[in-house]
Amino acid sequence: MNDFNSNSARKPEQKSKNNKTPKKSNKKKKPSKAAVVLFGFLSTCVLTVLVVVSYVLINVVLYVNGDIVVNLDEYKANQNQTSFIYAYDKSGNTVEIARLHGEEDRVWVDLDDMSPYIKDAVIALEDTRFEKHHGVDWIRTIGVIVKPQNLGQGGSTITQQLIKNLTNNKEVTVVRKFYEILSALNLEENYDKDTILEAYLNTLYLGSGCYGVKTASEKYFGKDISELNAAECAVLVSITKAPTKYNPLINPDKNRERQVYCLDEMKENGALTEEEYNQAINYKLIFTNSEDYVPKVDETQVKKENEEQINSFYVDYVRQCVQNDLMEEYGYSKQQAKDKILYGGLKIYAAVDLDIQETLEDVYVNRKSFPDLKSKDGELVQSAMTIMDYQGRVVAIVGEAGEKSGKLGLNRAANSYRQPGSTIKPLATYAPAIEMNIYNYSSKVKDYAIPINGKLWPHNVDKTLGSGNNVTIEYAIQKSLNTVPARIINYDVGIDNSFEFIRDRFHLSKLDEKEDRTLSPLATGALTNGTTTVEMAAAYATFGNGGLYYKPYSYYKVTNSQGTQILLSNEQPKSERAISEETSDIMCELLQTVDTSYYGTASNVRKFQIMAKTGTTSSDKDRWFCAGTPYYVAAVWVGFDKPESLGVSVNPGGKIFMTVFDKIHKGLEEKEFPKSSGTVQKRYCRVTGKLAGSSCYSTGMGWYKITSMPSVCTSCQASSKNENSIGEAVSNVVDGISDNLSNILDEIIGER
Repeated sequence: MNDFNSNSARKPEQKSKNNKTPKKSNKKKKPSKAAVVLFGFLSTCVLTVLVVVSYVLINVVLYVNGDIVVNLDEYKANQNQTSFIYAYDKSGNTVEIARLHGEEDRVWVDLDDMSPYIKDAVIALEDTRFEKHHGVDWIRTIGVIVKPQNLGQGGSTITQQLIKNLTNNKEVTVVRKFYEILSALNLEENYDKDTILEAYLNTLYLGSGCYGVKTASEKYFGKDISELNAAECAVLVSITKAPTKYNPLINPDKNRERQVYCLDEMKENGALTEEEYNQAINYKLIFTNSEDYVPKVDETQVKKENEEQINSFYVDYVRQCVQNDLMEEYGYSKQQAKDKILYGGLKIYAAVDLDIQETLEDVYVNRKSFPDLKSKDGELVQSAMTIMDYQGRVVAIVGEAGEKSGKLGLNRAANSYRQPGSTIKPLATYAPAIEMNIYNYSSKVKDYAIPINGKLWPHNVDKTLGSGNNVTIEYAIQKSLNTVPARIINYDVGIDNSFEFIRDRFHLSKLDEKEDRTLSPLATGALTNGTTTVEMAAAYATFGNGGLYYKPYSYYKVTNSQGTQILLSNEQPKSERAISEETSDIMCELLQTVDTSYYGTASNVRKFQIMAKTGTTSSDKDRWFCAGTPYYVAAVWVGFDKPESLGVSVNPGGKIFMTVFDKIHKGLEEKEFPKSSGTVQKRYCRVTGKLAGSSCYSTGMGWYKITSMPSVCTSCQASSKNENSIGEAVSNVVDGISDNLSNILDEIIGER
């Protein structure tokens, strides 16, 4: 046998002792359960990551290549265009009542009309690879991440900075930066470099209230931007990093350091020749505050500031409403919405009644019918009033007594939230009780405090715990008793139902879900955050229009500069049912029984039905008067900005209301509150509160739901005048004994 064969020959298999050859096992070793679980987990993770990454990448591509995120054409078209507010006069013609423009100095100028050096200067200083990248300079971005303390250019390109300028979103978050990058990529997909650069140069902030290079050029050099040389252009773009620190009028030395750096970069990039660079470095800068500065014209010409006239509170309120609606409708930030109003060339059609607004302003500016009250600090008493029709139209509004103190001053009518006191009772107590068919117009309720945490609460305005007598709902409203609402909510309506009525049906917006869902705020109006005259007028309108709630509105429509409507019209306002027509009827009638004779004769307005409710808060710090006629409804607040006791006996809000409403009702045609077919007027027994029977000796007139009529009184059986008197006396004695016993039981066991 040769070596190959001998070496390659297999050795005979070894045999066991019993001369049998062992069988070779064909079974494979199974993986452990732990390995299977680990493999499954890792596979799931990998698959999840792949899905998520794929989803993100797909959405990134769609975002970048989708619709324009920031429309530069629209922004340019709307830049620095004055907005107008119009109203309608008696003939239906539009009348301009205000022009709105920004306080900042902004004027748009085309890139071709700028100095050629401004483009080179800003690229050299802000974004050297601007012409090469596609919106994001990834080299710089990575560089900033690796070396965050880089003292040179930051990670944001000119395109990214433009996005930030236009959106005014400067949050330092990863999410914000991510969307900024995507928006920059999207912008460069839709616009060329010159368009982007032009927008940037017109929107960057250059200190001293200057937005854009044109106004900055005039501010610092007294020249048009087209006239600036390389040295002056380097000065302007040097301001951008820190507008105050590098302001050449304030810190010329700091600005000079950065200007030289800018010129060095321009030379390095080939934007300046050696000769141009030397000329620029050695150029003597003359600013508008320099001794050598000479204006272009002989007489001193101070650039006219874009000062806004002091507009009425109605104009201020319209601005506030439009701003809020733009934010809600288009997702604008507060700054974007404000810019849209000030620079967007909007046409806003206000819902104001010019005559009523003029009357209201006359009463408030001249403090007609106002009490001569001063705070401890010597400040005159303040007030606010909102007047609406019964479909949500705010016809007039004033937020300050006396001469309006300035632009966009505090509008107490719309923005000062104060506790409403007893004016809350019709909303939180009586309307729910009647709507839920628990009580009716003449239902009897005990006028006595209830035990709360071991003490009797509340006191009435006369400082007592109540008379202990059973009184009608009508009487409780007339006398503004605190004890009756406390009982009705605590024992019958329920705290949750009461709270939900004023939140969901009457839309008081600043309710505290915890603190105000308690008895004191609901029964006596001690709301944690309070409410406004706008909200209260809208709520009370439901008692005079058949139970419908209309969201208050101050404008009919808003169009852009091209006439396209951008906010929906309120010419046909939408309503929602707050309470039934029947409840509205009954509440309106109950509120008409409130005595308003304290507030003057007011012959014009007293020709009409008047529903009213007064309100006084703890320690007499706020006075309210919510009232309406068949034409208009209003809410008046009187108090000090820093709450302190007013110390007056007669509600000043009532006098102000009567003065204003007497003037605006002069010459109006006869009109009554609407009445549904679901209510009927009936005579009731004052002793029992039931419908009057043939033997009832003391009666009144009330309004009732046809579907929920009280029973007829059968308790009164006297037949003669003398017997009537005796019977009434006896009845009163019995009622008194019964009530006193009930009061004692209340104190002992805390039950009704």
